[in-house]
Order: sequence, then structure tokens, then C-alpha cells
Amino acid sequence: MFQIYNVYVICAFAALGGGLFGFDISSMSGVLGTNAYKQYFHNPVSSTQGGITASMPAGSFCGALLSSFIADRFSRKAAIQIAALIFMLGAALQCSAQNIGHLCVGRVVAGVAVGIASAMVPVYQAEIAPRQIRGRVVSLQQWAITWGILIQYFIQYGASNVGGGPKAANQPTSAFRIPWGVQMVPGFILFVGMFFLPYSPRWLASKDRTEEGLMVLAKLRRSTQNDPQVLAEWQEITDQLRFEREHVVTSYRALVEPKMFKRVILGMSIQMWSQLCGMNIMMYYIVYIMEGANIASPLLTASIQYVINVALTLPAILYLDKWGRRPSMLLGSFGMMTWLFISGALQGAYGEKNPGTDPNLKDITWIIGKNHSSVSKAVVACSYLFVATFATTWGPASWTYPSEIFPTKIRAKAVSLSTASNWAWNCALAFAVPPLLWNINWKMYMIFATFNGLAFIHVFLAAPETKGFTLEEMDLVFDSGVPAWKKQPKHDRLEELTHQIADEKHVNIGSQELPVGTKV
Repeated sequence: MFQIYNVYVICAFAALGGGLFGFDISSMSGVLGTNAYKQYFHNPVSSTQGGITASMPAGSFCGALLSSFIADRFSRKAAIQIAALIFMLGAALQCSAQNIGHLCVGRVVAGVAVGIASAMVPVYQAEIAPRQIRGRVVSLQQWAITWGILIQYFIQYGASNVGGGPKAANQPTSAFRIPWGVQMVPGFILFVGMFFLPYSPRWLASKDRTEEGLMVLAKLRRSTQNDPQVLAEWQEITDQLRFEREHVVTSYRALVEPKMFKRVILGMSIQMWSQLCGMNIMMYYIVYIMEGANIASPLLTASIQYVINVALTLPAILYLDKWGRRPSMLLGSFGMMTWLFISGALQGAYGEKNPGTDPNLKDITWIIGKNHSSVSKAVVACSYLFVATFATTWGPASWTYPSEIFPTKIRAKAVSLSTASNWAWNCALAFAVPPLLWNINWKMYMIFATFNGLAFIHVFLAAPETKGFTLEEMDLVFDSGVPAWKKQPKHDRLEELTHQIADEKHVNIGSQELPVGTKV
């Protein structure tokens, strides 16, 4: 079968697995403001809407935990394909939903798929990419998420205008069934396309498929199997696997060994902070936020936020391998904290309880009065700046960092735990935020701003820089004893191995007896 070996093409296509997550986010946020959704599901608000939204990340939590078993046994590639099939089933169930229970089941099934894909796509990308561009290609996962959010949002925005528009009294159910059904398309494309991508060379090495693994690695590096650089990288991979096997520690026990357990907790914490920063709240419930700001067209204003999310993820993709993961997370936490504090303060100072006189604002309890239009604009601006900050920092870095800090033997399991942490907090927040918006209003912003402050402190103290190191060199980064805030000494083992292999080949060639008459 025809196979693609261009690293950028492989990682970009695999990132479509992240796009499934994006599709799901805006498939829910876009329907919240339509009468079709409200009437068919009996106007779900507060904890009811929280339960509907949270059903997807609840499924994703389970999917993330299952992902390592599938990926270790059947390959990272097969895990992504299985996720695509499950996602199509989940989309079909949502599209045909007859009641809230039916809808929640569909979202749980789709969530399982998203959990598998979100855990294994970064692992697959990290294991395929050379160290010089690893941050860039793993960041494609986040960019695909933003594209999924944007594309599905505009599909939903278009569908919301059927039957007279989102405020029409008798709007048909196609307003939400069309975008939910369309989700099957990217799932199908991902499933079929993965047949044309190679297996991870590190997974092949772990299964002792040496010849195939070396061949795949050479083609990924656009070279031959005799190239000293390819041989050096392959030797580093196999040496690491041999070392792990000689120590005869099961992958489960290795997860809780003191040195490795610190890394597992760090990976889980990075994913936790990526949720507690408040970004997905801005994605799931942006319509509520815009309604509270008393914006004329909440759906249209919210769409600008999705465009910002896509556009400003691109600089991070291009420069993450230059400026590093650590500065990105530190600057991102500080920036997001600032915008949330400002937004919360403005709403607290100039907002008021919803008098309930406007039937279009019955889903919220706190609004900014129409006589404070400049404050409304400032709240919207803070929302846009918050999203721009996340897109250039934590969005790409939070997927890249956990995917690269673990050794091969436990990488799938450790990353699945990290991603499960993401989904556990995602689920909790998706359920909790509607009641928070309903009951404490602007104070919610202060809570999430504080979380960003705590994330800043944690990253500063515990997260060393990983850019420029191979996956096999992460033990040196984390076990060197150098504090996270100090620069790690760079010992380029891969370069040394390359020179050593090149010298050995040169000596071997020089020692061979040359045929008579050969020119030298």
C-alpha cells in the first residue's frame, strides 16, 4: 500500500484527531442560543445543561484511560483509527437524539473517541518527529482543535438560521441535527487516511520489528538505513528500550517509581492547568458570556473569538521550538490571569442582576446595563485577548509537553493519565460552570484568574525546559538535579553517536582489502 513519509503531512493529518474535539466543542456552544434546541430539550439551563455538556468529557476521561492499552498492543496508528470509528457512531447517536438521555449517550460515545485520539495523536506525532521540530508538529494537534471549533461553529451558525433564525418560535430540529450529523465526515476521513501513514518507529522497536522500524525511521528522515544520523537515532531508541527491559520493571510499576512519579504528576498537572485556566469555558459557554455583556449579536460576536483562536495558534506552531515550552506556559498563565481579573472586576463594578424583562436573556442572571456599552466592549475585548493569549501559549504547549517527557516503555500509559486528567477537569468544569454563571456570576472569573496564578508558580518551580532534547534524553533533563528555573546543561548524545558511527564506518571501509586496480 502507498505510504506517506513526509513528517509534516503525517503529523498534520493525524492532528485531525484533535479536530474531532474541536468539532464537538462548538457543536454544543453553537446550539445554546437556538430556539430549536431549547424547545426540543425543554430549555436546559444550569445543572441540566451542565450535565449535557459534561457527558462528552466524561466519555473522554474513560477513552483517555483506555487509549494506552489499545496503543501499546495494536499501535498508536490503530488507536487513532479506532477512535475515528467510535466518533462516527457518537455523531450518529447525537444526530438522532430523541431526548436528553439519548443525547448524553451520544456525547459519551463521541467523548470516548475524543479521549483516545487526544491522548494518542500527540504521542504518535512526538514519536515520529525529529527533535528540532517536535514542538511544531505536536502543536498541530492544538491548531486542528481550533480549526474544528471554527469550522463546526460556522456550520452551526449557518444551520441556526434555518426555519426563520435562532429566535423563531417553531424552528425545526435540523438547526442542531445537521451540525451534529456532519461530525461523521471528519471521522470517516481520519479513519481512511490513517491507512496511508506509517507506524511509529519507536512502537515498532518496542515490538522487536527491527528491520521495519529502521526502514520507517530512514524514510521519515528522508535518508537511507546506512546514514550515520539515522543509525545513531535508531541506536538511541533501542538502547533506551534495552535499558528499560534489563531493569525488569513493569510499565505500571514504573509509573509510580519516585523519579517517574514526579513526571507523571507534572504531566497530569500541566493538563489540569490547561483546563483550570478557563479556556474551554470560553469555548463552551461563550454565548452566555456575550449575552451577559449585552452584545447585539452574541452568536456573531462569539464567532470572532473562534477566528482569533485559529489565527493566533499559528505563531506558536512556528516558534514553539525556538522560544521553548516553559516561557510559553509562564507568559500564558500571567496573561490569562490578567485578562480574567480585569473582566471580572468590570462585570462586578458595572453589572447588575438580570431584571428578566428581556425574554432573549432569560438564560443568565447577571448583565451589564445597556448604558455601559463601553464596559461591554471592554469585557468582549478581554475575552478576545484571553483567547489570543491561550492560543499562542498554553494551547500548543499543554499538548506538546506531556507527550515528550516520558520514556518509551510508559509513554502511552503516562500520556493517557495526563490526558485523562485533562478530561476529568474538563468534565467537572463543564458541569459546574453553568451553575457558577447562574449563581456567582462575575466572581467565577476571579476563581479562574487565581488558578492561572497558581499555574504560573507551579510551572516556574517544577517544569524544566525540554526543547532541543530527544525523547530518549528526557531522563537527563529531569534527573540532572538542576532546578527547573535554571538552564539545563546540553549533552548532545545523538550528535556524539552520529560521529562515532560515522568514524566506525570510515575505519571499516579503510580496513577492507581493495581489489587490484582500484583508484584511491
